[in-house]
Amino acid sequence: MHKIVPSLWFDTEAREAVNFYISLFADSKITWSTVIENTPSGTSEQFGFKLAGLDFVAISAGPLFKLNPAISLTVNCESSEEADALWGKLAEGGFPLMELGQYPFAERFGWIQDRFGLSWQLTYTADAGEITQKIQPSLMFINKQYGRAEEAINFYLDVFKNSETLALTRYPSGHPFEKEGTIMFSKQRFEDVQFLLNENSSNHAFDFNEAFSFTIYCDTQEEIDYYWYKLTAVPESEVCGWLKDRFDVSWQIVPRELDEMLLTEDKAAKDRVVATFMKMKKLDIAALRQAFKG
Repeated sequence: MHKIVPSLWFDTEAREAVNFYISLFADSKITWSTVIENTPSGTSEQFGFKLAGLDFVAISAGPLFKLNPAISLTVNCESSEEADALWGKLAEGGFPLMELGQYPFAERFGWIQDRFGLSWQLTYTADAGEITQKIQPSLMFINKQYGRAEEAINFYLDVFKNSETLALTRYPSGHPFEKEGTIMFSKQRFEDVQFLLNENSSNHAFDFNEAFSFTIYCDTQEEIDYYWYKLTAVPESEVCGWLKDRFDVSWQIVPRELDEMLLTEDKAAKDRVVATFMKMKKLDIAALRQAFKG
């Protein structure tokens, strides 16, 4: 399991969406699943899965949050034909945000929102070099976050100590829409996951929200405390290990062993754990262990 894991929120269709996604890529599979009862959304079905080797989590947790293009998944395709084939599958019930075609920055590129609401950027460039991570979470800084992408990059590089900037391109002077010096494209590695960050000045009817969050798996309480106090910036968003940072990006700070607790066949133990963390903001490993043991 990766240190940082993209986490997707669905209403009731997580199972259908996950099965669809793993059909699209090699090295993809469901790694675990569980059902959690008595949540604020009722019964929640949860999945761990891999897409092209990258770990993900998905939950069916009601209609509280909807996926939108503020955070998308960029797929580094190995050929134009691969981009075309993926586009054809994602287009079934979806709609394009940028039509698939040739652009100045890519021989083949298209941006599409699938029928489950998740957005994908498909890209192919012959001289792009070796693909080291096929699917990359892509954050677009827009609306009130516009102009803050570089601040976010530096902030996350400080939070995640095992990190580096792999590429960064700024908008030049004279650009018809964007401010000079803002981030056109950047690629960072935060721990063991590559991220893309950019910004766009257009008025958008969406922003970062909880539907696309990032789970940080921690091995100790000290680690949980570190990430919690480094990242949290919106007190009203703090619930069950969830928080929002100063850029309104959502994170879940969880002990790695929580998944094992929720996968137990001992229903009473699992129910105790759920009832315990539902009362928490920052998660307490000792209290969760106590609840699990009963």
